[in-house]
Amino acid sequence: MHLRDRIFHHIWDFKAYDDHSPRSEWRRFLQIVTLVGRDLMSGMITLHAMGLVYTTLLSLVPLLAVSISVLKGFGVHDQLEPALAGLLSHLGDRGADVAARIVGFVDNMKFGVLGALGLGMLIFTVVSLIQKIEAAFNHAWRLHGSRGLRQRFSDYLSVIMVGPVLVFAAVGITASLASSHVVEILNSLPFVNLLTSFIGELLPFALAIAAFTFVYMLVPNTRVRFGSALYGAVIAGLLWEFSGMLFTAFVGGSTKYTAIYSGFAIVLIFMLWLYLSWIILLVGASIAFYHQNPEYLVWQQRDIRLSTRQREQLALQAMADIARAHDRQIELHTSLDILARRQQIPAALLLRVLDALQNSGLVQQSADDPPRYLPGYALDRLRIADIIKSARQASSHGQRDSVLHSDDSVTELLDGVESSLDSYLGEMSLADFIHRNENSETANENRLV
Repeated sequence: MHLRDRIFHHIWDFKAYDDHSPRSEWRRFLQIVTLVGRDLMSGMITLHAMGLVYTTLLSLVPLLAVSISVLKGFGVHDQLEPALAGLLSHLGDRGADVAARIVGFVDNMKFGVLGALGLGMLIFTVVSLIQKIEAAFNHAWRLHGSRGLRQRFSDYLSVIMVGPVLVFAAVGITASLASSHVVEILNSLPFVNLLTSFIGELLPFALAIAAFTFVYMLVPNTRVRFGSALYGAVIAGLLWEFSGMLFTAFVGGSTKYTAIYSGFAIVLIFMLWLYLSWIILLVGASIAFYHQNPEYLVWQQRDIRLSTRQREQLALQAMADIARAHDRQIELHTSLDILARRQQIPAALLLRVLDALQNSGLVQQSADDPPRYLPGYALDRLRIADIIKSARQASSHGQRDSVLHSDDSVTELLDGVESSLDSYLGEMSLADFIHRNENSETANENRLV
């Protein structure tokens, strides 16, 4: 066997999703890196990154203008330019120039002169940036649904208002500690100077990891576990620091670009830095996804398209599990992850079906964390026929099937199939179905605990 084949089998013979197999975090890491590299080569990550660069350029000044209005209430708005210079430090000497120009654009904005229409356009550009970020993260997490209007407003508002406050407050605290009289006294002690220097070098890396973790947990339209978000954030932070050093060296040797593009060179370098930053952020999101969903760590796996029968099977099995948990009045785990593990499928596939059931009112989510799925109403009122019809309306990508043209004879035939389904199932309720075999219910219930 060739060395390449031996390496391939060594990596992919390990099944990270099998709880009974011995753990190997190194082989799991190699699987994640390989699949993220394949996703990167497919072009979708780079395509999303290019779109985000364009939207960032349009919305950067309005976003900072909104942030300044919030930061003024905390008295830290003067930290904007130093914080931007720190974030743009990888641009070398040009970072301070870019920060000064951006702050100049922000200072020149007059909200009173813009009027209602201009202010609305500014807010629209900021919201469109966050929408594109959410779409890119949802693609990394194999999600096809979007947030509701109310949830989207609250989440976006927290990102716009709270995020900049935390970032600039952290920069302000760091600067205050660096100039503190107590720190100066401590630095005079033996070996303490080396310790404070080490902490000073480590603190930007820790802040970047904290920011990445916050983004990975908040932006995707699903529940992201802290451990998976931190896993992706640590790797993204390492890539951020390493690529920053390379980019700084690149900028230092880019004098010929300045000679060719003159003053426009700084804009091109800034766009290139934005592009690289977005790629690193999206790569970290993909790493967090694969860490949380080990069932996707299969080399030959492709996007699974569910047939109609498979959707019906997923819906009926999920409704039966939810109904048994509710009927027994026992705190069984009916969260998305547990229900997906029960059927041995990726959670994203089951989520499409559960979303269709929820849109039909057949299930609802609790306020727990993570939320549990509960029956939409009494079990004796949940008709099996309604569950099957709801599952048929959920396409394999979470969207309703398009209305297609057909002859009257074809429509009549399909209506006959629907009528035969109603005749066969009659008024059978979910309660009737789960009470047919008590022994089977008890066995399935034990598997859910």
